[in-house]
Amino acid sequence: MDKKRSILNVSVSIAFKVVILIAGILVRRLVIRQLGNNTNGLNSLYISILDFLAVAELGIGTAIAFCMYKPIVDGDNTKVSALYGLFNKMYWIIGSIIAISGLALMPALPYLAKDYDVNVNLYITFAVALLSVVLTYVYSAKTSLINAYKNNYITTTISSCATLIQYALQIIVIILTKSFMWYLGCRVIATLLQWALTELIARRKHKNIIANKQKIDDVTKKEVTKNIKAMFMHKVGVVIVSTADNIIISAFIGVSVLGKYSNYTSIIIAMVSVISLCFSPLTAILGQMCVEESDSRIHKYFNLFHTFNFILGLVFFLGYYAVIDNLISILFDGNLVMNSSVPFIITINYFIVFMEQTVRLFKDATGTFYYDRWKCLFEAIVNAGLSILFVFIFPKEYNVVGVIVATIITNLGICHIVEPYVLYKHVFHENISKFYLRNYCYIGLFVGLLLGLHFTMISSNNQWLELFANGGISLAYSLSISAIVVFCNKDFRNSIKVYWNKLFHRNKDKKTE
Repeated sequence: MDKKRSILNVSVSIAFKVVILIAGILVRRLVIRQLGNNTNGLNSLYISILDFLAVAELGIGTAIAFCMYKPIVDGDNTKVSALYGLFNKMYWIIGSIIAISGLALMPALPYLAKDYDVNVNLYITFAVALLSVVLTYVYSAKTSLINAYKNNYITTTISSCATLIQYALQIIVIILTKSFMWYLGCRVIATLLQWALTELIARRKHKNIIANKQKIDDVTKKEVTKNIKAMFMHKVGVVIVSTADNIIISAFIGVSVLGKYSNYTSIIIAMVSVISLCFSPLTAILGQMCVEESDSRIHKYFNLFHTFNFILGLVFFLGYYAVIDNLISILFDGNLVMNSSVPFIITINYFIVFMEQTVRLFKDATGTFYYDRWKCLFEAIVNAGLSILFVFIFPKEYNVVGVIVATIITNLGICHIVEPYVLYKHVFHENISKFYLRNYCYIGLFVGLLLGLHFTMISSNNQWLELFANGGISLAYSLSISAIVVFCNKDFRNSIKVYWNKLFHRNKDKKTE
């Protein structure tokens, strides 16, 4: 594995994500204080709708990026150029589809925003938000080309700087104008800036690839088409599951409740986006490694990542539950704190989703999109149906909990069974029973620890004292169990020893020189 590039990609990504996380929370706080919680809920609805429309992407990025790994390793620039050309054409088509779909959906906006009482024009503000998303597809091909060459740190730097500039402009706009429309307009400005920078760097680093107009051969085109069809089904499932909760809450429960709920999810999503960067920047690196190394060696990396996945989740998700209510009170408003059952079930849901990181990382790296293509459509239908059903079945004060429980059921009963099975059958060629046992034990252990944490947390009139005390309790839980897991997992210990010895001897050699 290219360790230097891995460390660079991960380090840059995490550093920027932490800064963006803090800046994003400050902007959300300002939106709630200056524009109101209902505007915050409406903004969350727009984001969910646009994420849903992005299903038109079909997973083309992942599918074609996978096809690029081998020609890049082989130095076949002609084939890379042909794939880039196909990639670029498809993204222009995608942008057009999303724009048309968004405009067609606009008449339904009043029905999706239940109890909407914000003094803004739904149609104009949504159109501005739609434009900011459509523009990203103009330069998506170049972003993916840079990433395919394992230079994720470059695209991360560009997108992160653009996001920080967006936040700075939004703060100024909210203070000076208190306009939701101009707040959304700042996204368009940031997107244009990101486009310009991506265009400049892509043409400087990969001028020959971009300028060399090549047609894709029939064999590769057939393979890409097959992967795209499979990724389309994956994309539908992932998008519906990830966006359905917000849309259902807004349409059946109300924009105001969505505003409160989105405060909790925005913080956990921001947290997950940071810790997920220990995995996602490695996709291209693992993809090229999988071309070169044996299945057994890839499996060893997988086991290492899966245990690391659990330890990270344990520390961060227990910590999230311990301090989230205090953070909502301190950052936003004490009146926005929801019933304790909501953050509890949110924590379980996102931990379960997070435990899929390793499987999905290796599936993307090895290109096993096709074999479980129907799973995502089935998952999406079951999740949406259960969510709507549970809204009516659960008592009114637990409507939101019912929506999330539906997502948990579909994740545990479908995703955590089918996706790893495909990976083990078509990549590792090994029996999966040990993985199932370990994975569900990890999840069960987490839920047990979360219950223990819930009953041992302290209460105080001082929000800061309560936050640090409960944060300390959660850290004691997570670090103790993490130490036990590492002690019991021989393969994980051996992998750590190997990397430690390499690092130690390398430093020792440098000192000798």
